[in-house]
Amino acid sequence: MATESSMALPEFLGKAELLKQGAEARVYRAQFLGKPTIVKERFQKRYRHPVLDEKLTHRRTVQEVRSILRCRRAGISAPVVYFVDYTSHCIFLEEITGSSTVRDHITSCPEPELERIAERVGQILAKMHDEDVIHGDLTTSNMLLRRSPEDGESDLVLIDFGLSYISALPEDKGVDLYVLEKAFLSTHPNTEALFERLLKSYTASSKMSSAVIKKLDEVRLRGRKRSMVG
Repeated sequence: MATESSMALPEFLGKAELLKQGAEARVYRAQFLGKPTIVKERFQKRYRHPVLDEKLTHRRTVQEVRSILRCRRAGISAPVVYFVDYTSHCIFLEEITGSSTVRDHITSCPEPELERIAERVGQILAKMHDEDVIHGDLTTSNMLLRRSPEDGESDLVLIDFGLSYISALPEDKGVDLYVLEKAFLSTHPNTEALFERLLKSYTASSKMSSAVIKKLDEVRLRGRKRSMVG
């Protein structure tokens, strides 16, 4: 960790700013190698058997890093992975400075720009699924828009791959889109047409979209049946 590496990790995190703590991990803001950094620390779950907990936590850390790296290799914007400590299950990630969430944009942007954003999201998700990356927690809060200083264009950055994994199954990709649809329409009421534009862009951009959209329709049907049964 350069100068930081001589510091024990608990001491390093003790000096970092705790941003949030969820059920799976704590998220910190820090400086690492002179760069603004987000540190994600998966902590021990006391209710699980220690051996099982270590195995699951290690696997999820590996899956998260693998998904981010696969996306970046495919040209999909995601945080740079600076460092991974598999012993303490910490991932040191680039902080996406000068950005705002797609969620915030949807509540404040004019319609033409919203349509462009929806189309861009569809293209990026199609590319991600064509690389067999399942995000697992697609929401408009986990997509950032970062404006380029060169041309002023906004770059769409995917973040928070904590539930991600690799799968070629159309079912898993359909569920990924269904999770986004539910989050999208509950967070942004009366945006059905906007989400349909996103799906049209996805369909036009993905090599395997027909099988995925078919599975999405099946998942929607299952969801409606469950809500009718209660």
